[in-house]
Amino acid sequence: MNPKIESITLLHFDGCPSWKAALDNLGGVLNEFGLTVEIELIKIESNEQAQEQKFLGSPSTRVNGEDLWPEDRQTYTMSCRVYQSPSGFTGVPTSEMIKARLQEVQARAE
Repeated sequence: MNPKIESITLLHFDGCPSWKAALDNLGGVLNEFGLTVEIELIKIESNEQAQEQKFLGSPSTRVNGEDLWPEDRQTYTMSCRVYQSPSGFTGVPTSEMIKARLQEVQARAE
């Protein structure tokens, strides 16, 4: 994989039980792809900060400043996020989901 990924950010809040599993999945995919990009953790601590960060829920992953699962919204709050996976709804993107999105980012960068 061509390293066009310059930054990765994981946004979360302490009340979300899923963010650590998301961090593990993301780290595993980066290792598999041989990417040494550091994952920046941003802890959202208020609804005001959620609005400023355009926080889509915990966990949220941004690559090069763009959310891997973007949504159009008017309001942003401290909430848990749900993802549609092949096996149903989950609070954590699976490794396969992350791989597919990172490959899309790479394809757009070429």
